[in-house]
Order: sequence, then C-alpha cells, then structure tokens
Amino acid sequence: MSCFKAYDVRGNVPEELNADLAWRIGQAYAQEVCPFEVVVGQDVRLSSPSLCRALIDGLLDGGVNVVDIGVCGTEEIYHATFSQGFDGGIVVTGSHNPADCNGMKFVRRGAVPISGDSGLKAIRSRVMSGDMSPVKRRGMRREACFRPQYVDHLLRYVDRAGLAPLKIVANPGNGCAGMVLGPLRQELPFAFTLINEEPDGAFPNGAPNPLLPERRLDTASAVVASGADLGIAWDGDFDRCFIFDEKGAFIEGYYLVGLLAESLLGRSPGGKIIHDPRLTWNTIEMVRAAGGVSVESKTGHAFIKERMRAEDAIYGGEMSAHHYFKDFAYCDSGMIPWLLLTALMSASERPLSAMVEERIRAFPCSGEINRKVADAESAIRSVHRHYEPQALEESWIDGLSMGFGTWRFNMRSSNTESLLRLNVESRGDKALMEGKTSEILGMLNVFL
Repeated sequence: MSCFKAYDVRGNVPEELNADLAWRIGQAYAQEVCPFEVVVGQDVRLSSPSLCRALIDGLLDGGVNVVDIGVCGTEEIYHATFSQGFDGGIVVTGSHNPADCNGMKFVRRGAVPISGDSGLKAIRSRVMSGDMSPVKRRGMRREACFRPQYVDHLLRYVDRAGLAPLKIVANPGNGCAGMVLGPLRQELPFAFTLINEEPDGAFPNGAPNPLLPERRLDTASAVVASGADLGIAWDGDFDRCFIFDEKGAFIEGYYLVGLLAESLLGRSPGGKIIHDPRLTWNTIEMVRAAGGVSVESKTGHAFIKERMRAEDAIYGGEMSAHHYFKDFAYCDSGMIPWLLLTALMSASERPLSAMVEERIRAFPCSGEINRKVADAESAIRSVHRHYEPQALEESWIDGLSMGFGTWRFNMRSSNTESLLRLNVESRGDKALMEGKTSEILGMLNVFL
C-alpha cells in the first residue's frame, strides 16, 4: 500500500502499482464516493492503458457509469468534471516522475480534490480490507471528447485581439501537453517552436520534470537559438508549466505568483490571493500594490484549494509552479498561467527578463533546497532554538517560518518525500540571503 501518498496514488509499476490494485481502487472509489457517473482519463505512459482499463473495470463492477476521455492531461479531467457535471473524476498519471512510475489523482463532484483526510485514506482502508459491498447492476462505459470545450475555456483568459505576435518555444517533454497545443496554436497569434512535442510514454528525452536542472537545458538552448520571447516547459500531465525568459534563464515559480496575481487583480480589484508560506515577501508586496488581499495557506493542492473556496479567492499560487484559478473550479492549471503571461508581456511591451529582474533584485531567494536528514523534526527544532532569540516573526502554519526584518526562511518536511525543504529570502540583499542559506545548511549537517 506504499503507493498511497498524501495527495494521490503514486508508485513504481508493477512493484507498487499494478492492474489488480487499480481494479480494487476503482471498487473502493465507487464504494466511498458513491457516484453515478465518473470521468476517467490517462496520460501517455506505457503502463497507463492497462492500469486505466483495470480502474474502469473496478468502477463498472462497483455499479458506476464511466465516461472515458482517453489520453489527456490532469486538468482536462478537472475541467470535464466541473463543466459537464460529473460526480467525480480520476486520471491515471505519473505526472513528473520517471517512465517506470505511474499513479492516480482523484476528484469528486465540482472537481473538489480527494486526498488525505478528504477521502483518500478511506479509499486506502477499503482497498486494504477488501470490504466491497455487492451491487445490483454493473455500470456502463462510454467514450467522449471534451477537449474543444476545454480549449474554449482556456481562451477566455486572454483578449486575443490584444496579444502581440510573440515567438515562443514550447517543450511538452514528450508528455500530454502537445495534444492541447495543437488546437490552441490555431487560435493564437504566436509563432511556436516545438521541441519534444511527440507524446511518448517511454520519455526518450528523460523524466518529464522541468524542475530538474538537467531537464531545463533543451528549452533554454532552444529559446536562445530561435530568438524566442518566451520558453515554456511542462511536466508529464501538464498541470504545471515552467517559464524561461528570452535569455533562456529559468524563472523561479515564486516570481510568477506575483505577476499572475497582479494580472488577475486587474480584472477583480480587491480580490483575495492565496499563497504558500515558503517564500512570501514579493507576493505580499505585489498583491498589496495591486489592491488585493494576500492570504497565507499551508502548502499543498488540497490545502490551497480548500482555503481558496473558504476565502472566495480569485487565484492561488505556489512557488512549485502550481497555479490555481477560481474560474477553473479552484483547480490548478499548467495552461492558464502562460496564457496570462503572454497577455502581460503584450501589454507591457517589455521583455520578460525586465519584468522579473526588478522583483528578483528586490527579493532575492535561495530557491528550494532539499536535504535528506535522519530526523526532520529534530532538525527543525534545533534551527528554531538557534534563531528564536533573534526572530521578529514566527509561524508554524507549514513547518517553521521565521522573519528577521531583512531576511526570513521557511523550513518544512515534504508532504510527499523523505526530505527537509529550505527556502530563504531577503529584502534586496543577495549576499545576506546567500550567507544565511549557507549558515542554516551548515547547521543541518549534523542531521544528515
């Protein structure tokens, strides 16, 4: 049962996830959620067809009707669930992980996430116990395609008449994004250079994870070689996008949160913006300057989405490149962010580097640094004891956040991996940020 994680199902195939387990998950979902009709899709991984067939059989045997939309991105399941009024949705996807991994993500009616205490633990318990009540009838399966409606929804986020003819490098990483870029390109005035665009579940160019430095080189090189204004890369199921400026430089997701918040507040003045606690100062300043209200939330899609609904927030952003939108049923999307960014670039008539460099200078950050430690809790407590006498601000919303006026940090245990994650930022003092980062990492050495 190790494939059941905090937010989803994920594991190596077939050691941790196989067709038999997928069937039982379908049965357990049917019993726990009690849906009438569920939409199901799959990513391009070589193991996805067999896992998806088994999942669908489990749902059907549980008396649930299934609408199969075939190969798709995760957010296409979100969109189909809320736009077509289905009782739930499941996508078989390994997301950004290597080719030998796979998994599942779950939502209920309205594209409300199912994770942890909101239903995933209960599904896991049913799978473990084998407690499956008999049903009177087997469900029915049908095929459908909602991609045209999904593309139409995406295009609502930009005024196409105001878009400049930008040159864009797009790198789907051999995942699913290329299947959506086709119909989108026909509606936009951009000149695209595509690399690694063919869907290939073997991922011949490496794991579809642009957060890995070695996976950024293709996009960065193509941007420089083609003289593009913008580079975009996606993970395998394209619920996250990663941005490169015209110089081929990778832009930390933290700085995009402020830009997107500014854009959406221009349409909804006074709106609330949800952000995670890892890096905050740039977001808070930009939100206030745009007339919005910033609200801090615990990291993770389930927490962000729940807080957005509670606050009626218009947008939520995490530095990990997850961006959530009220008009997208509070779900995360890897397509909406870059579309909004092209509108910002078109309106400003400035290169992307100029739009972010002033924010990077104002709030330089370390980026997320991961360390495997023997005892994360003890490591965090030790750092807390050291800095507590100096701290002007302290929060335990998600791990430990401490502020000192000119610099701050957040340190937390990963929700999905056995890692300690550190983020440090300062107010306009890169040397201070770097020095404090080294100082904290030195303290962690005793826990490695």
